[in-house]
Amino acid sequence: MQLNRIVNFHKTVGDKTRIQIIALLKDGPLHGQAISGKLGLTPPTISYHITKLREIDVIYQRRDKNTIYFHLNENKLELMTQAILRIGGKKDLNSFEVTDEEKYKVIHNFFLEDGSLKSLPAQRKKKLIILEHLVKGLQIGRIYQEREINEYIKQFHEDFATIRREFIMCQFMNRQAGEYEMNPKELWLI
Repeated sequence: MQLNRIVNFHKTVGDKTRIQIIALLKDGPLHGQAISGKLGLTPPTISYHITKLREIDVIYQRRDKNTIYFHLNENKLELMTQAILRIGGKKDLNSFEVTDEEKYKVIHNFFLEDGSLKSLPAQRKKKLIILEHLVKGLQIGRIYQEREINEYIKQFHEDFATIRREFIMCQFMNRQAGEYEMNPKELWLI
């Protein structure tokens, strides 16, 4: 469940050394030896903490010739730190209020009479309305296999891969090890 991921994120980040590593990487990518030197810790200690941060996707690595540089995944860091506020009912700064009338108009404009989706809107607000409408047939608390999600989406549109990816990116669903689960509505971006 999404709540477990939020708890795991905060447990992992809640370490002095890991916070220091995040602060260093905020200024740009560094290799392990540089991080070790700046923090005055041994390379194995830095490697341990880097591994923990990579497990929660806050840090990723890129190789440049023989050197591995660590980069901060600022989007993931920001998303996970704001997750607690979304659970409490507050949305992030990019969210918006949508009336039922607006939802009706968007749904009416983007769906054919047979229930199929004409196209996925490019405008973020309309896209979120369409995605919210699409997930209404899925159950919160149930684990879905990727194949099941694909078949469900195919009822509405042939590009199931894009829509499935949007479900994840817009936080309607969580994917872990090929299994999909609906997030609580409080985490949705709409």
